[in-house]
Amino acid sequence: MKVFIQVIVSALLVCGIILGLMFGLPKYRVWQQEMQGKAEMARAEQNRKILIEEAKARLEAEKLNAEAEIERARGMAEAMKIENGTLSSTYNQYLFIRTLEKIADKGSLPQIIYLPAEGLVPVMDMKKQ
Repeated sequence: MKVFIQVIVSALLVCGIILGLMFGLPKYRVWQQEMQGKAEMARAEQNRKILIEEAKARLEAEKLNAEAEIERARGMAEAMKIENGTLSSTYNQYLFIRTLEKIADKGSLPQIIYLPAEGLVPVMDMKKQ
């Protein structure tokens, strides 16, 4: 008799577990999908914030570049004023050397440089490298 009661209790326990799973699993799946949707939404929001911050950084960089260009133009205007509106051959050579230094920093210095006579602006042959 004792074994019979244990078998019935075990069978009822197994049936209870099966019924619990039948009702619990669909609810768990719905809850799991809801949590997955919330996680995806949070990721999308974070990605959007990152894109906005990157755009703000690009805008700030462009503003700073524009300010630097304005200051460079002011400096050139001041230099022209100091030169009394005329460019001497010495100043042209100075500007050419500055340009070469900038090109050399980028690693694309031309191999052949033509230097015309009488202080004219030198010509660089960028095709022959």
